[in-house]
Amino acid sequence: MPPPRAEPPRTKRHAAAAGADDSSAATELPGAMKRFEAPKKTLGALGVDDAATLIAAAADVALVVDRDGVIRDVAFGSDELSREGYAKWLGQPWVDTVTPESRPKVEALLRDAAANVPSKGRHVNHPSPRGIDVPVMYSAVQVGAKEGFVAIGRDLRAISALQQRLVEAQQSMERDYWRLRQVETRYRLLFQMASEAVLIVDAATDKVAEANPAAAQLLGEAAGKIVGRTVLDCFDPDCAQAVASLLATARTAGRVDGARLRLADLRREFLVTATLFRQEKSSFLLIRFAPPEGDGAGAGLPKRQASLLRLVENAPDAFVVTDLAGKILNANAAFVELAQLVSGDQARGESLERWLGRPGVDLDVLISNLRQHGTVRLFATTLRGDHGAVAEVEISAVSVPTGDEPCFGFTIRNVGRRLVTDAAVRQELPRSVQQLTELVGRVPLKDIVRDTTDLIERLCIEAALELTHDNRASAAEMLGLSRQSLYVKLHRYGLGDLESDDDE
Repeated sequence: MPPPRAEPPRTKRHAAAAGADDSSAATELPGAMKRFEAPKKTLGALGVDDAATLIAAAADVALVVDRDGVIRDVAFGSDELSREGYAKWLGQPWVDTVTPESRPKVEALLRDAAANVPSKGRHVNHPSPRGIDVPVMYSAVQVGAKEGFVAIGRDLRAISALQQRLVEAQQSMERDYWRLRQVETRYRLLFQMASEAVLIVDAATDKVAEANPAAAQLLGEAAGKIVGRTVLDCFDPDCAQAVASLLATARTAGRVDGARLRLADLRREFLVTATLFRQEKSSFLLIRFAPPEGDGAGAGLPKRQASLLRLVENAPDAFVVTDLAGKILNANAAFVELAQLVSGDQARGESLERWLGRPGVDLDVLISNLRQHGTVRLFATTLRGDHGAVAEVEISAVSVPTGDEPCFGFTIRNVGRRLVTDAAVRQELPRSVQQLTELVGRVPLKDIVRDTTDLIERLCIEAALELTHDNRASAAEMLGLSRQSLYVKLHRYGLGDLESDDDE
């Protein structure tokens, strides 16, 4: 049976209008509660059992407590509280069923109810066998003159859980807020302290949103005057078309590298890089200007080191720096061209093995030799471009195991034009074991085995001629060959005085 819906409080004049029989019904209850205006008329047929049912339905837990504070009866309107095993409270003092810090609250509830003093509900905690205290909001009402009190409790665990979630969410928001503040502080410090000129441009309007001090110094104006201007004003008018193309490409591709443009009032060119990034619902372009000394390589380094870096960057041979696992850290323009890439950023983070001719073999051999010997010279292989082009290359490498970031350096030279063809290689026999091993990877194994046999045969004939002081007959007998067979082999290998042989 659902609890009756209480009507809004009325004044004593309304109670008098309801009838003289209920005129005494407007007496105030403890707290802000008021009695029904006409209880005898509306609830006159309500019996004791019905009243108990109403109290149990209206509360999550209801206690009947005598004048001594002992619990005489218990009713549960919540199945969860009933399963907690609180039925054993019968016959126990109410103060013994709560936690120590809640005892003064229970005593205050009983004291106020006995004195018929209005009081608000009090938050009381009951110990639970599960280890987590159960919070309950109690209100106590005196029943009759000597019968005792009725304590009506409302389970606060759902509210407590919501409060805990609210606190956790607030703490999480605070942590995220401070984390963002720290990130912003680091960004601001880096932005202000960077020696490289940087502009933040609104991608929709092409207006400068931020400019660091290096950009202000480069443009010869205060940062406050640069902000709000269109980025085209920062460049030479003759470069307007190139700047517009740069911005359009950055919006589409997300990044543009290596555009050489002239700034306003400056005759020198600068290497301009534009990168698109998003912030909330807006898009911005990060525009960087390389130092006037060059393409940005070696900025902040001594002049000799900066010159060396620029030479490596512009060298005709490809140069690649990798970590100890073969992942590319940096590559010069020659490698970008040889690998048929658009920019060096496409190679960074990729394994060098991706472009070498024999995947799973060449890079492992190179790294193994670098770790063992520290250097590798003239390692012959092929290099495949992203668009299918294949080039014969020689790789020399060096290991740099010391420093902040140990790495490998690879010099890759395209030797396709000067390498002899396979047919020529097979026609001219190797002169030594070293030349023979250099054929690995360039000549099939069966041809290498055949050439090895020819090499051994030639060496044996040379040794026999040396031992017999170029006596052909004795050499043929020593080798177990006929003189005619020996002459054939001498002609084949180009040994001895062939003209005298022909005369004979």
